[in-house]
Amino acid sequence: MILLSGPCVIENETNLYKIAKELEFANDDPDIEFYFKASFDKANRTSLESFRGPGLEEGLRLLENIKKDFGYKIITDIHESYQAKSLEEVVDIIQIPAFLCRQTDLLVAVANTRSIINIKKGQFMNPADMKYSVLKVLKTRNPAITNSDFDNNANSLSQQYNIWLTERGSSFGYGNLVVDMRSLVIMRGFAPVIFDATHSVQMPGGLGGKSGGDSRFVPYLARAAGSVGVDGYFMETHFNPTESLSDGPNMIAIDKLRTLIPILKEIDELASSKV
Repeated sequence: MILLSGPCVIENETNLYKIAKELEFANDDPDIEFYFKASFDKANRTSLESFRGPGLEEGLRLLENIKKDFGYKIITDIHESYQAKSLEEVVDIIQIPAFLCRQTDLLVAVANTRSIINIKKGQFMNPADMKYSVLKVLKTRNPAITNSDFDNNANSLSQQYNIWLTERGSSFGYGNLVVDMRSLVIMRGFAPVIFDATHSVQMPGGLGGKSGGDSRFVPYLARAAGSVGVDGYFMETHFNPTESLSDGPNMIAIDKLRTLIPILKEIDELASSKV
């Protein structure tokens, strides 16, 4: 089971290391393929005054230290094409944020790295249309791939060329998201699928100048996604979400994450045996 987890943003070195230390249980579990997640920049915050993070250079220095000190594989977001080569030197997965999932130049730049690419489905996207984002990456990594090849063997090709998709909910009116579980099945036809359980309970702009959320529903949605069938989970976490500088209302506390993981492993095992 793939698990992508860590704080939403690098707040400071002390908090980053504290969270990394508390997630050792996941990395030590032989049944989990663990990646430590933290953003060096949150470039799509609601307000200009919102905390964004330490930036590319300092953020990568801290993530590289986490990788060295804990032995973790690392995932972080990219926002601009020029960042791709720097990220490739440090992180194992480069993540395309949901708002940028159709940005061709960004997808091509990341496709020209060695990293795994995790593309988040836009809140505005039909899940069936995410195949075109996958194709942009596939055809960059291997120009010989045709649309027919993709139609006949999409998921295997995505696995071969290290492309994942992530479901994080769809816009439901203003200031709310809803998860259509059918999208997990649809997108799994194109690539391995990760379920983002914490952003799926986000309420964009719900707190007036910043996003809200309701983390009570994270375990329920994660369990539901597991029963449908996914390849892994994305869950942002913090030792005290109420004090976090980004996405606190939708984060899951580390102690609750520790309790949830064994349940998800059981569900995944059962779902896999029934497919």
